[in-house]
Amino acid sequence: MTGKSSSIALVIPARWGSTRFPGKPLHLIAGKPLIRHVWERSLLARKIDRVLIATDDQRIRETAEGFGAEVIITSPDHPTGTDRIAEVATRLRGTTHFINVQGDEPLIDPALIEKLAATLRRYSSIDMITAATPFTDPCEADDPNSVKVVLNRRGDALYFSRSRIPFQRDLHDQEPCFCPLLHLGIYGYRRDTLMRLVRLAPTPLELIEKLEQLRALEHGITIRVLETTHRGIGVDTPADALRVEKILSGK
Repeated sequence: MTGKSSSIALVIPARWGSTRFPGKPLHLIAGKPLIRHVWERSLLARKIDRVLIATDDQRIRETAEGFGAEVIITSPDHPTGTDRIAEVATRLRGTTHFINVQGDEPLIDPALIEKLAATLRRYSSIDMITAATPFTDPCEADDPNSVKVVLNRRGDALYFSRSRIPFQRDLHDQEPCFCPLLHLGIYGYRRDTLMRLVRLAPTPLELIEKLEQLRALEHGITIRVLETTHRGIGVDTPADALRVEKILSGK
């Protein structure tokens, strides 16, 4: 169990550059920038001590400060959102835990954020935490853009992959077909785990799968996975933004 002096910050990393969708954080959805939707949803999560946006872009900073967000400008050289959050951590020395909510998740569930934060805060044995949900369509597990995760009996991640896992060798096996969970891109870290993670060099499995969380597993960092029914929609393209707008407008 953790002490009462723990504190938790939720950080939303946001960058301007995107090969598929440049300027994505400021793309208007239902009259608001994408990043504002994520920020407003994050503020609804209870027992979070601080909510910040971390960016390297002055346009994002000015817009976010304009709607009232706390913003920290970070280096433009960070390869991942985790590295950006680690820089924020160096400035928030009294913060013991961090939640990483991706800046392209405008429908993120505040209740899920709360559950991850509470679990991470309560159990000192958990280094890192994330979430996953059952596939609504088993065929979707064949999509390499849908990251799969399989768990051990404690609920910790055994492996993440872009491939369908596990491989069912005997199709006539009487055991029911096993379907992995769909990984959701939200993370929580203990401060010491976060700082250790960004100091580690990329690992072979991480480079093959292009999945940063495999670096943690390859170095023996435990990742607890909370199962949820929440799915959300990540905005990777303008078409995704249109889908979200229709949902927000009730269409």
